[in-house]
Amino acid sequence: MNYNDLIKVELAGIPVSSAISGGGYALLLKEVEGERRIPIIIGHFEAQAIAFELEGLKPPRPLTHDLIKNLLDVLSYSIESVIINELRDSTFFAKLVLDSEEIDPLDSRPSDAIALALKFNAPIYVAKDVMDEIGFVPKINIDNDDLDLNDMDSDGLSDDDENIADIGNKDYKTATKEEKLKKLQHDLENAVNDEDYERAAELRDQIKKIEISNLN
Repeated sequence: MNYNDLIKVELAGIPVSSAISGGGYALLLKEVEGERRIPIIIGHFEAQAIAFELEGLKPPRPLTHDLIKNLLDVLSYSIESVIINELRDSTFFAKLVLDSEEIDPLDSRPSDAIALALKFNAPIYVAKDVMDEIGFVPKINIDNDDLDLNDMDSDGLSDDDENIADIGNKDYKTATKEEKLKKLQHDLENAVNDEDYERAAELRDQIKKIEISNLN
């Protein structure tokens, strides 16, 4: 497998609460040697599988991704890598690369591929043209290790965040945290319905910051 035109990424974040009514979640992938991110909207089941793996939790019965891993283990195969190789009509496509030259890369949804990559500790790559097309650098780094709460107001948002949220200054200043969250979640749902994933990721960041501020 030629990895020259691929960019290695890592999981940058997955929200602890649903980003979209109906169970959608905004998964963020960050390039390892850079700051760009790409947002991928995934379903509840896939988000649960990824969260279980990140937290080291084992369900009482194997979930679908556990079953796939067990089957591959029995057949003595492993996942060599996962490649998010295409963005077509606002939909991401991925490939599963097995550790056998006799097996061609398998088509997969990115959410399933990422869940399996975590189970096999396999690297994740994004095609360079996909990253160039959809990748963005967040205005504020919200990784937990780098989060600067001093840059936020008492509601967990910076001045720039307030502008991103598109809430009028007067209404925003007088709104409660619950009202701000409701507004942000409504805007996020609209952004996802419009398939404006960059804006959806930004709005999801703002929601996460308020949730973090509620824990402090």
